[in-house]
Amino acid sequence: MLLKTTALTKSYLTASGTVYALREAELSFSENSFTCIVGKSGCGKTTLLRLLAGLEPATSGTITYEKAAKIGFVFQEPRLMPWLTVSENIAFAAQSDPALPHSPSEKLLGLLGLQAFQKAYPAQLSGGMAQRAALGRTLFQNPDLILMDEPFSALDYFTRQGLQKMLLELFRKQQKSVIFVTHDVEEALLLGQRILVMQNGSVKNDLPIDLAYPRQAASLPFQQLRQQILDAIEN
Repeated sequence: MLLKTTALTKSYLTASGTVYALREAELSFSENSFTCIVGKSGCGKTTLLRLLAGLEPATSGTITYEKAAKIGFVFQEPRLMPWLTVSENIAFAAQSDPALPHSPSEKLLGLLGLQAFQKAYPAQLSGGMAQRAALGRTLFQNPDLILMDEPFSALDYFTRQGLQKMLLELFRKQQKSVIFVTHDVEEALLLGQRILVMQNGSVKNDLPIDLAYPRQAASLPFQQLRQQILDAIEN
């Protein structure tokens, strides 16, 4: 077990009363696992992710890590520094952590498909390349847990498909734990070993996905699961 939450809650006081962004979440996440979180906008997906990352304080409840886990976060936007090259952006954490190398390894650049772009600046990159660099910046720190908040949502279909395949390859080779927020049910089914369906700040369904990789979206089991998850979101 990597981490668990106990009655994890995030609420806000408004003029009309208390609003719950997350309500008493009871969850556990295993090491070397890939979990996807889906649901409508405002259901609590990003709130849960930000609480797990320590980016926001919980109103109540606890998050317990079974060991000292290093956490990496990949945002929806790449958030690269425009005055740094791809290589410098990826290795930016080395400026504050002397234990890290001064530059990304050729192996990491190879996994990301960025060898030819390591000296390029963000303005010279496509959206897909920029998001690869953002993922590389997270992987460079060698985290135990990678939290991803709709990282591919702004990309075109073909770029998104390529990054999904790359992420699965990284997951299988690097043996990291991933928690991935997405609005796209098909994307969740292509990637996740487990899918959490959220509604109104609560986890409504917790579904194991017993499909071998690589998954075929046109297969009957895939489509049956897709419909099951869509029904859970809508009802």
